Amino acid sequence: MGSTPVHSLAGDTRKVLHRGGYHGRYLPSGHLVFIHEGTLFAAPFDLDRLELTGEPVPALAGVTADPGGGGAQFAFSRDGTLVYQRGEGLGTLIQWMDREGKLQPLRAPPGAYDYIRFSPDGQRLALDIVEGQNRDVWVYEWGHDTLSRLTFDPSLDQGPVWSPDGGRIAFSSMRADQATRNLYWQHADGTGEAERLTKSKIQQIPTSWHPSGKFLAFREYNPQTNADILILSVEGDEASGWKPGKPTVFLNGPFAELNAAFSPDGRWLAYSSNESGRNEVYARPFPGPGGKWQVSTAGGLLPTWSRSRRELFYMVDDGTIMVAGYIVEGDSFRAEKPRAWSPGLVPLGGVHAELRATPGRRSTRRADGLGG
Repeated sequence: MGSTPVHSLAGDTRKVLHRGGYHGRYLPSGHLVFIHEGTLFAAPFDLDRLELTGEPVPALAGVTADPGGGGAQFAFSRDGTLVYQRGEGLGTLIQWMDREGKLQPLRAPPGAYDYIRFSPDGQRLALDIVEGQNRDVWVYEWGHDTLSRLTFDPSLDQGPVWSPDGGRIAFSSMRADQATRNLYWQHADGTGEAERLTKSKIQQIPTSWHPSGKFLAFREYNPQTNADILILSVEGDEASGWKPGKPTVFLNGPFAELNAAFSPDGRWLAYSSNESGRNEVYARPFPGPGGKWQVSTAGGLLPTWSRSRRELFYMVDDGTIMVAGYIVEGDSFRAEKPRAWSPGLVPLGGVHAELRATPGRRSTRRADGLGG
C-alpha cells in the first residue's frame, strides 16, 4: 500500500516513517500528512529526529488520489489552509463516455487501474492493477464482470497491448535479472510462460501492434534522445514458433515522441511530439519514408484511430476529447479541422486517463479519476 520515507539532504540518512501511505507532506505546524485509501492522515512529527511522535489519525476523507502513481490532489498554504479535490473513493473508475458526455460505469469498484486497452473484439480489457509495491497485467471481461490476473512475476509488469487477433498481450516488464523494463508477451488466456521479445539496457514499453501482427511499435527512453519510437518485427506463427527481430528506429529526434498508434490499414503511424514547444499529434507513413502531417492545432496527446470511420481522436490538456477527419490521396495524408467530439471532459490533473475507441462502435471509452 506504499510507504512514506524521509531523506536527509545533509547526508545519506533515509528511513521509512510509516508504511501504508503515500504523497507525504510536512507542515509547519509540526505534522506529517499523507494519503491512505483516499483519506488524509496527520501525525505529529519531530523534524530534528526525523520521526513520528504519535500515531497517525484520519483528518479528511474523500480526497482524490492516485495510488498507482502515488499522487493526491491536496495542498496546504503557509497559514495552514487546505485546498483539495474531493473524490468519492479510492483509485480510479473505468467508465463509458458517449458523444453527449454522459458517463456510465463499466466496472463499478474503483481501483488502481492503469494502461487500459480494449481487445480487438471489444469484449475484454487488458489493464495494469497496482497492489502494494507490485504491478501486474490483468484481463477484464466486462460483459461477465470477471477479472483474471495474467502476470504473476514479482517484478513490475505494465503497459499491455493486444495482438491484432486477440491471442497475445505484449507488455513491459523488469524481471529478476534486468536493470530496466523490456518487452515481453504472453497468451491472453494465461496459458504458457511469458516470452521475452527484446534485450536492452534502455527502458521500453509497447504502444501499438500493426494490423498484420508483424510489427510492434514501442517507446524507448534514451538518455541522449529523450523518448523515441522504435519498431520490433516479429516473424512466424503459433505452429512453427515466433522469432522477434532486431528493433529499428522509427523516430529518435531530440524531442519526446510518444503514444505511437498504427492506423487500421497499417499505412500510417500517429504519435505525439513536443517539437513545437508543446505536445501535438502528427501522422507519418509507415514504414516510410515520407514527411509528417500535423493533426492537432492546439496541443494533443493519446492519438487513437477510429475503426469505423476515417477519424483520429486525441486529447488536449483540459481533458477535451478532439476528433479530426482525414483524407488519404495516394501517399498523401490530410487532416481536417479538429473539433470537440463531446462536451464531456476527462480530468487529467494528477490522475491517469486513457482514450480508446471501442471496436465496432462509435462511442469512446475512458478511464478517469474519481471526483472529476
